[in-house]
Amino acid sequence: MFTGAITALVTPLRGDALDEESLRRLVEEQIAGGIDGLVPVGTTGESPTLTNEEHLRVIEIVVQAVKKRVPVIAGTGSNSTRETIEMSEAARRVGADGLLLVTPYYNRPGQEHLYRHFKAVVEAVPLPSILYNVPSRTACDLLPETIARLAELRPIVGVKEATGSALRASQVIARVGDRLAVLSGDDATAYPLFALGGRGVISVVSNVAPALMSAMWDAAAAGDWKQARELHYRLLPLGEGLFVEANPIPVKAALAMMGRIADEIRPPLYPLAAQYRDPLRAQLRELGLV
Repeated sequence: MFTGAITALVTPLRGDALDEESLRRLVEEQIAGGIDGLVPVGTTGESPTLTNEEHLRVIEIVVQAVKKRVPVIAGTGSNSTRETIEMSEAARRVGADGLLLVTPYYNRPGQEHLYRHFKAVVEAVPLPSILYNVPSRTACDLLPETIARLAELRPIVGVKEATGSALRASQVIARVGDRLAVLSGDDATAYPLFALGGRGVISVVSNVAPALMSAMWDAAAAGDWKQARELHYRLLPLGEGLFVEANPIPVKAALAMMGRIADEIRPPLYPLAAQYRDPLRAQLRELGLV
């Protein structure tokens, strides 16, 4: 259901408020670049520092701007089951096509608790849902065996695999690849995951280079591994440059260099440090993006 090159969309800010006009422009540019779906208010969308009202407004704006041209998969997960259900229901009401559900962070639930958490959410709000496993951020690891149990629940249609491990991706695909779309949550390992049987990527890099990222997926999906590999290596320096500081600091700096948004991010994150700016600009110039 949700496959291909999907962008984990930034949330533009200006004067510490949502920049709705820039957000709508970003949506148009993403669709023009061939992107297969959009994820508003995930990690890249600064969900931890948006108010609930801002969070829902971003989803609403993206849904309205997309006009059903591509799926909108709203980031609604939190470390509270009740809050996740409430935000998921709110996203459903404003027209989201699906949900991205991160593992609860900080409170470190065990595997049985994770199963019960996700089961409660998708039973309460049965929109098509993608599980999101990113243990480097959450201190919580959703294991392949638990993903296999959750794959039995009809609303769960995918998993965003963001461990960066080819072994883990292989273990997940071996268990659920026939039932769930396993999507890379790590740009640098998107191409290897495609080769292992993954069905797409939820990408940070595609905020900046949507046409190149979508072309890499399209080539892989068509079995043109030579072209996909060439695009992987062409994008790799940018992928590294966009993670020199915590996401989404560098990608927002890159978009600002391209004139797309203001170079503004909400504390406790701050704009990109000076020593990283010239190398990032050089990477954008190398790809013809500035």
